Amino acid sequence: MLRVRSVAGQVLLFQVGVVVLIVAAALTALVLQSRSDSGNDARHRTMAVASTLAHAPGTVAAMTGPHPSAVLQPLTERVRSDTGVDLIVVYSSQGVRYTHPDPARIGKTVFGAVEPPPGPETDTTKTTEGLAVISLVPVTRPGGAAVGTVAVGITVRKVAGMAAEELPLLLGSSLAALAVCAGGTTLVSRRLLRQTHGLGPVEMTRMYDHHDAVLHAVREGVLITGGDGRLLLANDEARRLLDLPPDPEQRRVTDLGLDPEMAELLTSERTATDEVHLTADRLLAVNKRSTAPDGNHAGSVVTLRDTTELRALSGRAEVARERLTLLYDAGTRIGSTLDVRRTARELTEVAVPRFADMATVELAEEVLRGEEPTGPRTDLRRVAASGTEGGRPPEAGRSVRFAPGTPQARCVASGRPVLDTDAGAAADGRPGPDGRDVAHTGDPSGPHALIVVPLRARGTVLGVVEFWRARPREPFDTEDVPFAEELATRAAVALDNARRFTREHAMAVTLQRSLLPRDLPEPSALELAHRYLPAQAGVGGDWFDVIELSGARVALVVGDVVGHGLHAAATMGRLRTAVHNFATLDLAPDELLARLDDLVARMDRERTAQGEDEGLVGATCLYVVYDPVSGTCCLARAGHPPPALVLPDGTASFPETPAGPPLGLGGLPFECTEFPVAEGSRLVLYTDGLVEDRDRDIDAGLAILLTALSHPGRTPEQTCRAVLAALPPDHARDDIALLVARTRVLNAGQVADWDVPREAEAVSAVRAAVGRQLETWGLDGAGFTTELILSELVTNAIRYGSAPIHVRLLRDRSLICEVSDGSSTSPHLRHAAATDEGGRGLFLVARYAERWGTRYTSTGKVIWTEQPLGGGTGEVPGAPGDDPLDQWADVTL
Repeated sequence: MLRVRSVAGQVLLFQVGVVVLIVAAALTALVLQSRSDSGNDARHRTMAVASTLAHAPGTVAAMTGPHPSAVLQPLTERVRSDTGVDLIVVYSSQGVRYTHPDPARIGKTVFGAVEPPPGPETDTTKTTEGLAVISLVPVTRPGGAAVGTVAVGITVRKVAGMAAEELPLLLGSSLAALAVCAGGTTLVSRRLLRQTHGLGPVEMTRMYDHHDAVLHAVREGVLITGGDGRLLLANDEARRLLDLPPDPEQRRVTDLGLDPEMAELLTSERTATDEVHLTADRLLAVNKRSTAPDGNHAGSVVTLRDTTELRALSGRAEVARERLTLLYDAGTRIGSTLDVRRTARELTEVAVPRFADMATVELAEEVLRGEEPTGPRTDLRRVAASGTEGGRPPEAGRSVRFAPGTPQARCVASGRPVLDTDAGAAADGRPGPDGRDVAHTGDPSGPHALIVVPLRARGTVLGVVEFWRARPREPFDTEDVPFAEELATRAAVALDNARRFTREHAMAVTLQRSLLPRDLPEPSALELAHRYLPAQAGVGGDWFDVIELSGARVALVVGDVVGHGLHAAATMGRLRTAVHNFATLDLAPDELLARLDDLVARMDRERTAQGEDEGLVGATCLYVVYDPVSGTCCLARAGHPPPALVLPDGTASFPETPAGPPLGLGGLPFECTEFPVAEGSRLVLYTDGLVEDRDRDIDAGLAILLTALSHPGRTPEQTCRAVLAALPPDHARDDIALLVARTRVLNAGQVADWDVPREAEAVSAVRAAVGRQLETWGLDGAGFTTELILSELVTNAIRYGSAPIHVRLLRDRSLICEVSDGSSTSPHLRHAAATDEGGRGLFLVARYAERWGTRYTSTGKVIWTEQPLGGGTGEVPGAPGDDPLDQWADVTL
C-alpha cells in the first residue's frame, strides 16, 4: 500500500523529505543560536565574577598589604570553585601574579600587557581547551589610581548546554510529524484502495483494456441490471442462452421477450443461488446478487450456466460419490476388532440403510471356531442381521439351510454373486427337510430385490451376505452387483483375519492354560485364591504359581512375559518350569531372580542366533517366600509391580521394596526385602494388566486397587471378586493374573528346638528329648524313625560341621526335622562300597524320609527331612530291599 511506486508511497516520501529539511534547518539554527548564547553567557559570567572581586571591600587592602597572595589565593580558589569558571588571576600593576590556579605561577609576571586596563573589558581567544572568554577588571583605590587587575576566564563549551536540552524536544517533534504524515498517508491510501479495489493506474488501465475480451469469452452468461429494471450489460453467452434481440442494453427487461418467470427474477430484489429455470429447451442455473454494498436495490448482477447436459450426469455422479463414501466407511468400520461375529455385524450395519433395507450374514460353523471350511455347503449359521424400521430383520444366531435352487444355494455352489429381482421365493420361510428354517427376511411381501454375494477369502467361501431391498425403494440392477461384490470382498478379508486370529487365540489360550497350574497346593501356612483372565486382543505371558518349600515355607510367584501370542505363552512355560527347578534348590529370592535373569538373557541370545525376528525383550517377576514359623515374608522383584499387603484391620499398603530391573537386561543385582506379616494378613500379587489401562494411568489403577482391598475380614476368594469388580477386565488388552493369600502362623506348640553342643555324647540327649516331644504330640509311632534320622544328621553335623548346631521339629501336615550347623559344605548321598567304614547315614535318611534336602542360610546350612505324621517311612512298599540292612552283605557288617 505504501510502496514507492504507488501514489501514496510517493506522497509519503515527499512528506518525509519536507520534514527532514525542516528538522535540519531547525537543528542548524539551534546550533548557531547555542553558540551565540554560550559566548554571551561566558562573557556575562566572567565579567560578573571579575567585577565582584575587583570591587570587593577587602581586595584593595589585600593587594596593598604585606602578603597579598596569602590573603587572595584561598579566596579566589573558593570563588572559582563556587562559580564554575576555569581561571581567576589577580596581578599587580607591574604584572606580578598574586593568585593563580597553579601555585607555581604565583609571583611571576604575566605575559603581554601588564598595565591595568582603563575599564572592564572582555576578550575571546582560542586555547588548547577550545574557545575561551577572559574578562579583565581593574582594581582601583578610592582616589581612582589602579593597583592591579582581576582576570577571570572560562571555556565556551563549558556553558554550551542549550542545544543538548532542546535536541530531544526537536527530535520528538520530528518523529511526531513523521507519524502524522504516515498516518494521514495510510488513511488516504486505504480509501484509494477501497475505491480502486487495490489497483493502481496501470492496473486499472489494463483491466479496462481486457474487460470486454474477458467478459465476452467466458462460457457463462453475465447480465447487469439497473435499479429501474433496465438491462445495463449482457455478454455474448447471455445473449445466446436467453436468445436476446440485438442491442438489448438500456432496454427494460420486461421488453426483451423473456420467459415470465425469468423476467420476474431479473427485475425482483431477491437474491438467487443456483436456481434452475427452464428457458426454451435449456435448464439454466441462475445466480443473482445485488450490486449495492449496503444492500439497497441499486441493481443486480446475474450469472447464467447451462446445466442441461450436466443434469443427466449429476445423478450418476451422486450415486458414485455415495458408493465411494460407503466403501470408505466400510474400510474404516469393518474389521475394527478381531471378532468374527462383531465383524459380520459391522458389515450389515454399514450396508443398512445406505445400500440395502436389510442385510444378513451366514457363515460356516468352522469359521466361528476359527477353522477353515472344507468346501461349499448350504448348511450355515446366521451370525448377523440388520434392517430398517420398515423391514424386520431375521433373528441372528440360528442355523439355516438354503433350499436347492434358491439364490443363496446357487451363490454358495458357484462362488459368484447372484442378483434376484423377484425375491419372494427366497424369502417364503418354508421349512427345510431337516426341520430347520430356510433363510428368510421377515415379511414375505416386503422384499422385492436380492443380491447374494459369497464371502470369499484366499479361494475359500466362508459364507454369504444377502442384501435386500423392499418397496417402494428402487430394486437392485446389474450396476449394483459389482459394488456389492466389492463390499463383500473387503468384509471377507476382515472375516478371514478374525477367523485366523480366533484359531491362534484359541491355540494360545489352550497352550497357556496347559502351562499354568491346574490345581494349586493347599499349604497350611496360607489360604489361597486366584484368578487368571486372558486378554481379548491376544494371549499374553502372565503366570502365577504356588510352590511348597522346606520348613513349611511357601513361595508365591507372579510373572509377566513381554509380548503376546504363542511365543509369549511358550516362554512363560519355560520360565515357570525354571522357577520350579530353582525353588527346589531353596534359593533366596534375589538369587533365584538372578539365575532366572541369566536364563532369559540366554534364551534371547539363542533366538537372535537362530535369526528369529521376534526376539524376547524381557519379562518381569515377583518372588515371595512366606515363613509361617517366624511370620515373615522375604521377597524380591524384577521390574514387577509391588505386592499389596492388607493387615487384619483392613489397612492396605504397598510395602517398600526395591523394583529391580526386568529379566533379560542383565548387569544389575536384585535386592531382597524381609518384613514381618501379622497372622490373618492378606498378600495380593498381580500383573500390570489389572491396574494399567489405555484410559487410566497406572497410579490411578493402584489407588483403586488399594481402595478395593481396604476391607477387613474378607476371605481370599471374596478379595478376588472385590478386586475384579473395582477393576473390571472388560476389553482388556493384557492378561490379568491375580493371587491372594491369607497368612497363618504355626503356634508355639507346633515347634520344638534344641541347641546341640559339638560333643558325641549330645546325640543321645537329643534323641531322648525328641522322643519325649513326639510323645507330647501323640506321634509315638514316628519315634523310632525320627530318632534314627536325627541321630544320623546330628552325628554328621558334630563330625563334619561346625558350631552352632541346632535341631528343630515342626508338626505341620507332616513331621519336619531340621538340623542346622555353621558349615556351608553340603553332604551328598552315595552308595558306600563294601570296604567303606561310613557313608551309609544319608542313605538311611533318604530311605526313611518322604523328602529330604539341604538349604543354605547366611550362617551355614540346614538339612531337613519330612515324614508322614502316621509314622510311615518314605520308602516304596514292596520294593526290593525294604530292609536297609539288606543293602550290605553280612561280611561287610
